[in-house]
Amino acid sequence: MKVKKIYIIHENNDWTRHLTARLNEIKAPYELWDLSDGLIDIQEESPNGIFYNRMSASSHTRGHRYAPELTDNLLTWLESRNAVVFNGTKAIELEVSKLKQHLALQKYGIQTPETYGAVGKEHILKAAEKLNKFPFIIKHNRAGKGLGVRLLQSIEELKAYVSGSEFEDSIDGISLIQEYIKPADGTIVRSEFIGGKFFYAVKVDSSNGFELCPADSCQIGDVPVVNKFTIIDSLPSEQIKQYEHFLKEQKIDVAAIEFIFDADGVAYAYDVNTNTNYNADAEKVAEKYAMLALANFLKSELEKVE
Repeated sequence: MKVKKIYIIHENNDWTRHLTARLNEIKAPYELWDLSDGLIDIQEESPNGIFYNRMSASSHTRGHRYAPELTDNLLTWLESRNAVVFNGTKAIELEVSKLKQHLALQKYGIQTPETYGAVGKEHILKAAEKLNKFPFIIKHNRAGKGLGVRLLQSIEELKAYVSGSEFEDSIDGISLIQEYIKPADGTIVRSEFIGGKFFYAVKVDSSNGFELCPADSCQIGDVPVVNKFTIIDSLPSEQIKQYEHFLKEQKIDVAAIEFIFDADGVAYAYDVNTNTNYNADAEKVAEKYAMLALANFLKSELEKVE
């Protein structure tokens, strides 16, 4: 009989090593399935075990342009074989499209910023004119780590940006023009969910820009990040219930939902991250360890497989 394993689908070793360290710690059998490139034999039966998808929308920034497309097809194959998949095809669909994230969030009554999708510079400018709120944000539809996000003060500033050498198009060609929600206290919040249940939230200081990836590998150079990430144990119970219901309906098991509280205390969700990372320094202070909780969740689910 084949040995049961936890198969981790990914394209970036830097974002799997903390999980595999925890799986080693609790003695859970696993295998890394690197889909930077590869081959799918749809005639085969799936391996024995469970499958956890950690594919990232930012894979193209590491030279893995088609890894999400390959993953989407692999997950479809696994699901067609009735394999136990965590963060399956619904997760990858949302991971690579922020427009689809907003539509899904809105379907379940979750407030999102006013957002427009546009292809082509002329339509980007038209989207900003239609929004007619200042300042505003331009961002990529398919991105990660906050890359490509700019805060703009006027249509004229947008014109100068899109016509200049610094303009950076989304890898899928779709740019988003989005209402800027000013955080009441200068922070955004990542609410983390494991096994579909709220684990903790982390406040992130956004005063120095939008590249807010919490992973160790995202820290740039030797610049100290003092108290940039602070874990908080709770959120309003109705908000947690609403987010858990959303994830259940979307068949997403492990995720971060990022949001901002505005000056009136209204929460605006703007990102669903299905390849979530955790900040080690913040976890040490709070003595809460999400990768350990994730490893234990996966091990317990593996044990349920016949």
